[in-house]
Amino acid sequence: MRIGAVFPQIEFTGDPIAIRDYAQAVEGMGYRHLLAYDHVLGADTTNRPDWSGAYKATDPFHEIFVLFGYLAGLTKNLEFVSGVVILPQRQTALVAKQAAEIDVLSGGCLRLGIGVGWNAVEYEGLDKNFGDRGVRSEEQIALLRALWTEPVITFEGKWERVTEAGLNPMPVQRPIPIWIGGYAEATIKRVGRIGDGWFPWRAPDETMRAAMDRLRGYALEAGRDPSTIGIEPQLNVGRGTPDEWRAYVADWQALGATHFCLGTMGNGFTTPDEHLAALARAAEALEIG
Repeated sequence: MRIGAVFPQIEFTGDPIAIRDYAQAVEGMGYRHLLAYDHVLGADTTNRPDWSGAYKATDPFHEIFVLFGYLAGLTKNLEFVSGVVILPQRQTALVAKQAAEIDVLSGGCLRLGIGVGWNAVEYEGLDKNFGDRGVRSEEQIALLRALWTEPVITFEGKWERVTEAGLNPMPVQRPIPIWIGGYAEATIKRVGRIGDGWFPWRAPDETMRAAMDRLRGYALEAGRDPSTIGIEPQLNVGRGTPDEWRAYVADWQALGATHFCLGTMGNGFTTPDEHLAALARAAEALEIG
């Protein structure tokens, strides 16, 4: 099983040297990939008393493709995973170009996680429709894969159009793997039909067992082998004990996990070293590397 670390986006300094040192330390511990979250705009909650979103304007987010481009030249074999790019609020051809570039610069080490998001404020600021984001994402996935596998394409969809054009340079991976985040039934169906993997970041309980069973059923209905769909849960190792971590990982493995990402945010850490220390403890406990 491939185990990676979550970049502690909102609890990290903007110092580029600290970011470099963090990524290199993660790779040096034996973690296989670095997963980072994506937000373009944060909402000011002053005049939004009912705001319930996880993040706001005071939470820092490095732009995910720029971050990965920076780190691609500073690491050796570390895979970069977007967890997740909010695809329907972005221009599809531009995402294809940016992802292809990261894949080239990293030597084929990008896994593009995508989702439809929850933040209508971002959609407004990026001039995209919030209401049809789910169904649009499927057409976007088709266009991404076409652009990554053919040097010149003509694509005519309901929302997307490319006429006799293509990317150059092409990505190393053709196509780049597309993983999907989210828990709505439409999302689970989408994973089963067209996703390369799923991010189920919840406890391995009966609810998730049932969701995994439904995902496999949707894959079979689409004529796919469910075992080819990757599964990456998440575990916060800034809390709990090694025995609890091992049990959590084992329970998810029993449900079919192929990957894992270990997070450290939300535990009161104030320095990169504290995040790295937690990852080092987990690496030893879980025999990573």
